[in-house]
Amino acid sequence: MDNVRVIEVKRSIFESNDKDADKLRQELKESKTFLLNLMSSPGSGKTTTLTRTIELLKDKYRIGVMEADIDSDVDAKTIAATGVKAIQLHTGGMCHLDADMTRQGIKELDTSDVDFAILENVGNLVCPAEFDTGSTKNAMILSVPEGHDKPLKYPLMFSICDVVLINKIDVMPYFDFDLEKCKENILFRNPNAKIIPICAKTGEGMQEWADWLSAQIETSIN
Repeated sequence: MDNVRVIEVKRSIFESNDKDADKLRQELKESKTFLLNLMSSPGSGKTTTLTRTIELLKDKYRIGVMEADIDSDVDAKTIAATGVKAIQLHTGGMCHLDADMTRQGIKELDTSDVDFAILENVGNLVCPAEFDTGSTKNAMILSVPEGHDKPLKYPLMFSICDVVLINKIDVMPYFDFDLEKCKENILFRNPNAKIIPICAKTGEGMQEWADWLSAQIETSIN
């Protein structure tokens, strides 16, 4: 038994991905392209939030979107209808994107005419948080129907995000959702997280989100 070798495969995979992510991040910085990694669970309003964001920023930035899904091209068609460049990434059954997969997407998107690239990650609160995509900033959406306790149940997702959008605040009266408790739970996991309550459907809070995003983009590309 003393001769059995133990190989930490998971660790080596993450270490390799982290190196690839750092390299991609540097390349994007040099090309003055800001990459946002947008994550959430399915049904949180990710695509709706994205279309609203595009409406607010498409006259200011050249935007390109990579839609990641296990299958289908529904979201890519929705985004393309806004007039920005959009491609669909199929993960072949995988529940996340890593740095190499993101690099492939960036190549196909062609960021030579893109200032602001968005990766809409696979809907999942677990796997996407484990893999650094090489993004400039990480954002996630938590919707009111999911509950204010999710930061306690999915700690890694909330700890890696620079900003958390609390979506569907228009339906708070119909759910047992404590906004202040949710903010407290998020800051417990990540004291530096920016928290913005929004309603992508009505537009409430979206200007604050667009302003925050613009400030991050300007800092990155200038």
